[in-house]
Amino acid sequence: MGEFLNVALIVLYDDMQHVLLQHRTEDAERLPGYWAFFGGGIKQGETPEIAVRREALEEIAYAPANPMLVMEQDFILPNAEGHMFVYIDHYPGDKSLLKLHEGQGWGWFARNDIAGLKMIEHDQKLVFEIFEWINNGITTRLKGTVK
Repeated sequence: MGEFLNVALIVLYDDMQHVLLQHRTEDAERLPGYWAFFGGGIKQGETPEIAVRREALEEIAYAPANPMLVMEQDFILPNAEGHMFVYIDHYPGDKSLLKLHEGQGWGWFARNDIAGLKMIEHDQKLVFEIFEWINNGITTRLKGTVK
């Protein structure tokens, strides 16, 4: 099948209930040209929360204030499989303070914008679930498996 990955991912959301997504480069090793979450591999000795904090700093110059683990799920890609830890964090600040360091682009998206994006199916389903959690006050953490 390929490499097994443990990854920590973060989705920021704002006061207007938009989420921040990354547009991956066309030469990315995994999911080139797709819209996806910020984050990456969990290094030896890191917890998922430490990894998501490190990745957010590396990729968008953001130190998460209070990342909330909302879901763990297995995933399968064409050249890899693994387990993802998905965090969300409310971003109420000045968006110009964020700096893109990885990917070819990024954007803040409303729920109605998501269907038109090139996303892998399980990420798109997860984004719609995140919108539901945001709308409902995010009181619980979910765990599932999506293939």
